[in-house]
Amino acid sequence: AQQAAEFGVVPVENSTEGPVNNTQDCFVDSRAQIVGEEIVPIEHNLLVPVGSEDMTIRVIASHKQSLAQCRDWIQANYPEAQLLECTSNADAANRVSAAEGVAAIAGEVAAETYGLHILAHNIQDQEDNRTRFLVLHLTAVAASGVDKTSILVYTENKPGALFRVLEPFERLQISLTKIDSRPSKKEAWAYVFFIDFEGHVDDENVKQLFSRLEGCTKEVKVLGSYPAFTELASQEERP
Repeated sequence: AQQAAEFGVVPVENSTEGPVNNTQDCFVDSRAQIVGEEIVPIEHNLLVPVGSEDMTIRVIASHKQSLAQCRDWIQANYPEAQLLECTSNADAANRVSAAEGVAAIAGEVAAETYGLHILAHNIQDQEDNRTRFLVLHLTAVAASGVDKTSILVYTENKPGALFRVLEPFERLQISLTKIDSRPSKKEAWAYVFFIDFEGHVDDENVKQLFSRLEGCTKEVKVLGSYPAFTELASQEERP
């Protein structure tokens, strides 16, 4: 594939629905480094074509994560509607203007972009609905002083394997912030662990951690060290 952009931004987890599995799976083979993270409030709206506010909604289209984040609202208001998974919310909004009886779940920007009417605002099931995004680049970044590191860990499929991975974190007093598992795609019933923890790859205790993990894992892949998101830093960056 061609390198078409210097940076990339991908969703990795949502406060309502948890991990974005497609993103995690892409990291298995990706050369990109995580160089930052942002946590963004997500508000979903129901969009319909302008002038068709009274139409019968037969299909509700959106990305599968957005559909899941609005599951209860949809069931309460449009229990008979067919749910259509799209590649993105923008794709869903684009479909609305081309098909009768189709509504989309998307944000205000999509409504403005595609000239749609917002029939219902803030329909997400959880009021405090947030998505964590990762910023990607091909080059790693230096330590900021308040950092996170993300790694992939392949273990042996035998009793105690995960315990042996986690034990060095406790001994070195390194705080885990997230751990998920996904099928490794290499063999049946083998899993890879996605682990986020506080610290930077250049920190001495993190170097010791990697040294210890070498002895109890099949492989450790560093996805990147990057400045950890903080509410204060996010507010200071806003104009």
